[in-house]
Parts: sequence; C-alpha cells; structure tokens
Amino acid sequence: MKKQGINVHSLTQLALLVALELVMANTPLGMLPIGPINASLLTIPVAIGAMILGPAAGALLGALFGATSFLNAVQGKSALGIALMNVSPVGYFVQAVIGRILCGLCCGLIYLGVKKLLPRHKKLCCGIGALAAPLLNTFFYMGFMMLLFYNTEFIQSKAAALGAA
Repeated sequence: MKKQGINVHSLTQLALLVALELVMANTPLGMLPIGPINASLLTIPVAIGAMILGPAAGALLGALFGATSFLNAVQGKSALGIALMNVSPVGYFVQAVIGRILCGLCCGLIYLGVKKLLPRHKKLCCGIGALAAPLLNTFFYMGFMMLLFYNTEFIQSKAAALGAA
C-alpha cells in the first residue's frame, strides 16, 4: 500500500485547482445568473479535487468556494446573498462557507466509498463522484437556508409569494 502524504505533485495539482476556482469565481465562467440566484459551476474544481486529492482537498476547495460566495454577497454581487446577509451575516456565513466545506468533504468521501465498493468501475466511480458535488452543494446550501432562515420574515414572504402556506 502506498503511503499518502504531501508531495510536490499533489501540491501543484491543488494550487492549479485553487487558481481555477479563483478565476471561475471572479469571471462569468463560474456563476451563471438566473434571476435572483446564480447557477454555479464552481463545484467542478471542488469535485475534481475531492476525487483526485481526497476529501481534505475537497473541503479546502469547498472552503474557497464558500469564501468567494460570501465575499460576493459582501460586495453586493449576489442578490440572494445580500438579502440573507441583511437577515443574519453569521447565518449566511454558515450557509455559504460551512455548507460548501461539507460539500467538498462529502464528495470526496462518497467517491472513496464507491471506489471501494466498485474497484473495477473507475469511470462509474468518477461519474458518481462528479454528480455528488452539485447535488451535495444544493442540498447543503438549501438545507442550511431552511434551517437558519426559515422562520425569518424574508423567507416567509418569498414562500407566501409562491403560494405556500
């Protein structure tokens, strides 16, 4: 069994993924505006890092993704982020950053688990790991939003506008 450790190759891969994440976060390549929300492609480097470098690298890239999302809200670039920051800055920090860290970590763990279960099906394992990242991102982002902001006037007014009781 190979000993896992920090080496120049893995640090270089991580640095390239961090650079890709930052470029995507600061250009229209990473966030596609759809009404008041942004469809994010920033889960791609998170998924790649989690599968190639492991869950810890996925968590680090997820933290970077969350930090850029939080910074966009602070700078006024995200309509939903601004609204949630006005309700609770700490709550939005938890939603944006902690949710994304969990996304990267869980994506790496899912990939390792599937790889252990299906060792001869590498493409299937990569597909499941790649699909896990955006699903987990949505699950944690929306889950933390409901957990932290559900009883606030902002969410209640949006739900009432959509016809929810």
